[in-house]
Order: sequence, then C-alpha cells, then structure tokens
Amino acid sequence: MKIALRIWRQRDPYDIGRFVRYDLDQMRPETTLLEALDVLNEWLVARGEPPVAFDSDCREGICGACGLVVDGRPHGPVPGATTCLVTLRAFGDGGTITLEPFRTGAFPIVRDLVVDRRALDRIVQAGGYVSVRTGSAPEANTIPVERDAADRALDAAACIGCGACVAACPNGSAALFVGAKLTHLGLLPQGQPERARRALALVAAADREGFGSCTLHGECEAACPKRIDVGVIARMNREYLSAALARWWS
Repeated sequence: MKIALRIWRQRDPYDIGRFVRYDLDQMRPETTLLEALDVLNEWLVARGEPPVAFDSDCREGICGACGLVVDGRPHGPVPGATTCLVTLRAFGDGGTITLEPFRTGAFPIVRDLVVDRRALDRIVQAGGYVSVRTGSAPEANTIPVERDAADRALDAAACIGCGACVAACPNGSAALFVGAKLTHLGLLPQGQPERARRALALVAAADREGFGSCTLHGECEAACPKRIDVGVIARMNREYLSAALARWWS
C-alpha cells in the first residue's frame, strides 16, 4: 500500500518548524506507524538528510513513550491503543497521515516529534508515592484490602504517564494524570498516612508546571490509551478540598 506522511519537522526548540510531506510505497498494512517512521528514516539517512526524531521504547503499548498526535488525535484513531500499536491498516491505501508532537505549554518541543514530558515526573516526585520501611518484603495478606478498592486502585495504577490526556485537553490540564495517581495510592491502606499531604502536593506541583485547569471536557478520557475514566478527577477534587479544609482549620 501507498501512504503519505505529513510530519512536523523542527530542528530545535527555537526553530519555527513546518510540515514536510514524505511518500512511502510498498508498505504492508500490518506495518505500525513507528515502523513506517523507521523505514522513512533509513531512506533519509541514505540520502544524507537528518532523520525524523521521535520517542519510543517498548513498542508494546506499555511505556507510552511513543506518544504522537496522529491526524489530530493523541495516539491516533484506535481507541485504547498507544501510537506504537497503530498499524497502517487503520488509514487505508493512499491515505495521508499527519504526525505532530504533543502540543501543550507544559511539554516544550525538543526536536521534530519529541517533547519534554519531565513535568509529569516532577509531579510524581512532589508526592506521588508512599513512604514504607525498606527491608524484607511484608507478607501479602498482612493488610486486607477490599476487593472493590483494590480493583479501582489497579485501574488507576494502569496510567503510564504518556501525557495524551494533557495533549487532548483544550486547557492542557493534567487532572486525569494527577487524579489517577491520587486514586491509585489513596484507596490502598499503605497510602493513607500521607493522603492529605499527597493531594495538596500533587495539585500544587501541577499548577507550578503550568498545566491548565480541568473543565470536564472529557477529551482526556477519550484519548487515554489505558481507558482511565474521569471519575479519578472527581476523587482528586474531593481529596484536595478535604485536605485544604483540614489544613485551614488546623
């Protein structure tokens, strides 16, 4: 099959950038987008041109490093899938595929399709963890956890921090990401001692990084490759309000 890749090219953070079209022929329908970029880069290198810079790691839908905006949708047209799992079959023969980086103020462009997503790491560093005593592993059944709470916590823990929710949100909000971290840890017994401090710290960190406010457009839920729902945002708001009121009254 034949496809055309319309790719955002930008030499560095200070370059204006522009779209460049590349035509690829004799591609197999089961070829993934990242494999198509590999083919393109081999051709560019052979011509002495700089290859297209893009992030990838596992290529198995696990890490989320591959995040791109594909035809205007973070990760592309396949629901519940990261960019690395999207094949050319999803676009059809002769189609034109537009590839852009995650465009949001909190993710500055480094080069081409690569953005700096360390802002999410700094949010986690602000308190997205539990403090436990190190040493030998505790007995798994020492602390009982209700089934519903465990299932909900595991659903939220599926967040891979790819940033698609931020790229999809008209406000550039990281509320789904923050909510997933708070829900994951706040539902487990191990996360209770630091629950209030964690809520205040993570929300404050997101504000410092320049993420926007959530107005519940729901685009984040639609773009999330792990299908995390906006219910985690409601939990984040409750936990933050409770922690803020407790601090005010203390």
